[in-house]
Amino acid sequence: MSRIRRGQNGPVDVRLEIFPVPGLPEVREGDDVGELIATALPGLRDGDILVVTSKIVSKAEGRVRHGVDRAEAVAAETRRVVARRGETVIAETAHGFVMAAAGVDASNTPPGTVVLLPADPDASAAAVRARLRERLGVSVGVIVSDTFGRPWRNGQTDLAVGAAGVTPALDYRGMSDDHGNALEVTLTAVADEFAAAGDLVKGKVAQTPVAVIRGLAEYTTEEDGPGVRDLIRGSDDDMFRYGARDVVFARRTIREFAPGPVDGAKVRRAVDAAIAAPAPHHTTPWRFVLLESAGAREKLLDAMREAWIADLRGDGFSEESIARRIRRGDVLRAAPYLAVPCLVMDGSHTYRDDRRNAAEREMFVVAAGAGVQNFLVQLAVEGLGSAWVSSTMFCRNVVREVLGLPPSWDPMGAVAIGRPAAPPRDRAPRQAADFVVVR
Repeated sequence: MSRIRRGQNGPVDVRLEIFPVPGLPEVREGDDVGELIATALPGLRDGDILVVTSKIVSKAEGRVRHGVDRAEAVAAETRRVVARRGETVIAETAHGFVMAAAGVDASNTPPGTVVLLPADPDASAAAVRARLRERLGVSVGVIVSDTFGRPWRNGQTDLAVGAAGVTPALDYRGMSDDHGNALEVTLTAVADEFAAAGDLVKGKVAQTPVAVIRGLAEYTTEEDGPGVRDLIRGSDDDMFRYGARDVVFARRTIREFAPGPVDGAKVRRAVDAAIAAPAPHHTTPWRFVLLESAGAREKLLDAMREAWIADLRGDGFSEESIARRIRRGDVLRAAPYLAVPCLVMDGSHTYRDDRRNAAEREMFVVAAGAGVQNFLVQLAVEGLGSAWVSSTMFCRNVVREVLGLPPSWDPMGAVAIGRPAAPPRDRAPRQAADFVVVR
């Protein structure tokens, strides 16, 4: 295979070779993968790039589990379940990879065993590289690869899970193409391209776990380099962070917010989700008042504080106790954005007895809660933290007056919104069985 590379004096035809490494024995725990490769291929050259299947690295490092159910092994290797359909689980591993079954593999391994990913694939690649330098005196790049599926595409391909001595990505952002167009998002995942290229000659069933790519020495580096961490998209940049299973669990109560404004468009998208909630009689019982100006927030919170103080004094609380309770409302003042969800009873039915009228209102209250829950979940999907605080429900007349709302709008608390200042605390452990009664 040849490729065209741009040189100082014009295009240069460069020959590229990809070939398997034959003759490797079955790898067992304690084996030195670098030593095995050096013995099988003593003719390695400086600048060669080796693509090593992760499974043989895992076997050598003792990452094989015996007598363990695969589902149990998947659960143990999972940091976060992204999606689940039947027995298929897409999970995030401790490495940060999002892949089927958290990388747990039951193929090409004896019955009753499963193979896990290497604990630190970058370190594994560096160890293989160091052994080859020691044995053969060559400086090579090493990619540890594994098979991934891809969203929106059928079929699997090999990607890099570890790398050493290889440039993992080429960043073209800020450069221009031949037509003068600025390149804004072009970041080529070179290490993944090497992994996929190596798999073309290794194959899935040929039991040839190592391939060599020759002719791309310019992508190798003297140092081990950053590994594959540069290829793992951080949660702040991940538009698809939450899978189908955990999107509801993404909603957490956030009481500390980072400085900086909130994008109102994100809040409006959360309102779109809110008004998709179910409601009685084909009604729309939700209204959202968005307090985007600091002046509006301060005016409302000052008025609510005065009303709260008056209520507490009327209940006989001491000034010290009142001050302590008032401080609990600081979460609303600390937030850079507030929303006040309101319940409207338009379209509700009126009955002859109080019992049915009370039940009618309860249906609308439940619908309002469903709308607010949708709102909070979508805020989390948008990368925003929130805290739903009930305080406006205790001084509805004050809220209506300050915000200029119709008498028929019932404020149902206030939602503090902003970017979380820190990761949320772990949830208290709960099991569905503790909250279920079966008849």
